[in-house]
Amino acid sequence: MTDLVAAHRVSLDLTHVIYDASSDTSFVLALLTLSPILLMPAYAVLAVHTRELTITNMWAGQLLSEGLNLVLKRIFKQDRPVDSQLHLNGYGFPSSHSQFMGYFSAFLICHVYFRHRFASTGSIVLDQLFRTVVYLGLAAWCAIVAYSRLALLYHTPHQVNWGLGIGMVLGVSHYMCTELLPAKFPDSMFGRIRSAIVNHPISVWLQLRDGWGVWADGGREAEWKQWRTEWLKQHARLARKKTT
Repeated sequence: MTDLVAAHRVSLDLTHVIYDASSDTSFVLALLTLSPILLMPAYAVLAVHTRELTITNMWAGQLLSEGLNLVLKRIFKQDRPVDSQLHLNGYGFPSSHSQFMGYFSAFLICHVYFRHRFASTGSIVLDQLFRTVVYLGLAAWCAIVAYSRLALLYHTPHQVNWGLGIGMVLGVSHYMCTELLPAKFPDSMFGRIRSAIVNHPISVWLQLRDGWGVWADGGREAEWKQWRTEWLKQHARLARKKTT
């Protein structure tokens, strides 16, 4: 009976990462390769906390990308590296982690480039330098996670490159169709669909908002100023109570 139960027990490859214990680099790559797993709950927290349409939309596109990856794997049925001794479940083409990060980085880079504006430092040079650091940081994060799939022997270069490519194409196209075109052409089909979503009674009940449709920074500075005003009022009232 015990042998029968053991025969049906498999590893949950979603979070089970095998790495070279003698290498610190391998350990760091094993941590970074879990980025997609950690980003999913981050999507959920941000979507619920901010009620921001852009974040919810990005999350929805990410889920669509994951669904497409599952379909492609079942169509092509390409095995993982033949020289790998990991004995993993599932197919390897295209790499889901690479596709995830390709979409994630492409969508965010497009958003920062086309619409989002950070608080200015007062220096054009420093502002542009900061934006460049953000672009490079997102690209480096994506590249390192993709490389980790190679270094940890989970995928072949062919599987990783295709995963990255598919994810990037999906990220850019999804952003263009659901974010940039509605903003640039509000009377277009894309713009009318976005307006219908924001104005739908369910969206109003959920208090869904399109922050970047009003503020260049999505409303972060306006929210901070409102908080700061109320904070100063509260402390002023407390100070008056102490003097009376």
